[in-house]
Amino acid sequence: MTEARLSFKEMCARFDVTPRTLRYYEYIELLQPERQGRSRFYSARDVARMKLILRGRKFGFQLEEIRQWLLIYENEGNEAQNRAFVEMADRQLKELQAQRQQIDEAMDELGDLRRVTLGLLN
Repeated sequence: MTEARLSFKEMCARFDVTPRTLRYYEYIELLQPERQGRSRFYSARDVARMKLILRGRKFGFQLEEIRQWLLIYENEGNEAQNRAFVEMADRQLKELQAQRQQIDEAMDELGDLRRVTLGLLN
């Protein structure tokens, strides 16, 4: 039994990414599709990796971080990858908390300035 493969076009559609994005992920070695002539075919492994890549991007991880994290699984296994993820997640949570604080401060300041300006209009 052969595993299902997705064509380049199917992969783009399934993950709602542009062809340029998919080619870039291949260029930086996040994905390694099988090539037949000019055609590319993506395995179940590539599909799983793409899910992880997009989830990582959603959480704000850099592509190089994601690439390194995926390499840990290949080189050291699942437990090492999980440990690395916890460390990455801890760092990213701190970064997101700092960003949230900056956004809250900016919103408070903007709200204050809006109230002052509105008061000048009345």
